[in-house]
Order: sequence, then structure tokens, then C-alpha cells
Amino acid sequence: MPVGTPTRTEQAPNLIYKEGFAMSENKLSRKRDLLGLLAFPVLGLIYGWLNNNHQGAVALSTEFDNSIPFLSIFIIPYITWYAYIVCYLIYFWRKSVSVYWKTIIAITLGEVICFFIYYFFQTTVPRPRLSGDGLLIQLVSLIYSNDEPYNCFPSIHVLTTSAVMLSFLKLKGESTVQQYICLFIGSLIILSTIFVKQHIVYDVLGSIALSISLNTLLYGSKQRMPKVGRKKQEEYQTN
Repeated sequence: MPVGTPTRTEQAPNLIYKEGFAMSENKLSRKRDLLGLLAFPVLGLIYGWLNNNHQGAVALSTEFDNSIPFLSIFIIPYITWYAYIVCYLIYFWRKSVSVYWKTIIAITLGEVICFFIYYFFQTTVPRPRLSGDGLLIQLVSLIYSNDEPYNCFPSIHVLTTSAVMLSFLKLKGESTVQQYICLFIGSLIILSTIFVKQHIVYDVLGSIALSISLNTLLYGSKQRMPKVGRKKQEEYQTN
């Protein structure tokens, strides 16, 4: 060994320090990724600024929409949306930073597109007259009082929910049960927007189409299906 060359024993503390520093940097970098969530308060402010009838709002409701009953029970999945989006974004952050960021980008781009539509083509949805003083009616009344009946097409509720649902299918190693829990809750949230009369069918379809388009742009056209669905497709193709 050349004179002056550190032995392995002497090098060990330096290696441990460097590895520890690298791990600390990686953890710090991952925590910084959570700053992406700060986009949502900003988007919320823009949403509130546009949520009015200054330029005249158009009602796109059809006879079919008018025939859909108002069901106050659906206010539960409707308000679950807030926790659904945040919890799954944090879950994505823990499982795959790539999926996490792509979901945030999809939601942000989608909402910006929605804001342009709201500004140039504002729509509204007629709301039912609420009667009774039960807890569910009170929750509906709370939502109505804090969210004017504008900014309807496309639906931000549906856009963000479907973005999370599509992104969850991109995660690797998730069980079929986990996939269907995400899809089931998401589907209830989407349906709730119609049954609590916050949105109509056109709003929902427009949001889903926008979400799928952004998902395809960010991930590509190949979409993973739940495991049960893949098995059925494979059986069909082999027969």
C-alpha cells in the first residue's frame, strides 16, 4: 500500500458520512416535492374569483338532468372529495414521485383549461329548494352557501377525481382490492356531483374527457387495468 494512502478502517467514517449526507439530501428532496401541493390554494383562489355571473351564465341542463332526483345522502361522498384528493396525492408521493408529479400537473393543467372555459363560457346549474333541517340537508346548505352555482362545465370535482383514479392505475404493486377501493370511492364522488345538483351530465362527461386526454398526454396511450379486468381480457383473447 502506498505511503499516505488511508486504510479501509480510516476510510469508513468518510464513507458513512457521505452516504448519510446523500440520504439526507434525498429525504430533503422528497419533502420538497410536497411543495407541489401549494398549487391547490392558488388554484382555489382563481376558482373563487371566477365563480360569479358577471358575464352571464348559460344553463346546459336537459330534460334528463331535470329527471334525476336530488339525493341528499350523496353529500357524504361529495365532501369526501377533499380528503380523497389530498390523501391519494400524499400516497402517490410515498409510492412514486413520478406519478405524484404527473397527477399534480394533470390537475393543474386541467383546472387552468377549466378556468379559461369559465371565463369565456360561464355555465350554471339550477339548484333545488332545500327543505328540512336534518344533518344531510345542513351539509348541502353549507356547500351551496360557500360555492356559487357557476363554474360548472367542466366540473373541477370530477376532473380531479378522475385524474386520481387514472393515476392510481399507474402505480405498480397495488392489489386489486386497493385499485377497486380507489375506483369505487372516486365513482361515488363523481355521481354525487349530479345527485346533489352541483353539476349535470355534460359537466361530468366534459371533465372525464379532459382528464383522459391529459392522462394520455402525460403517461402515453397505454393504460393499466385492474388485475381482474386484465385476467378477463387475457382469457377472452386466448379463446
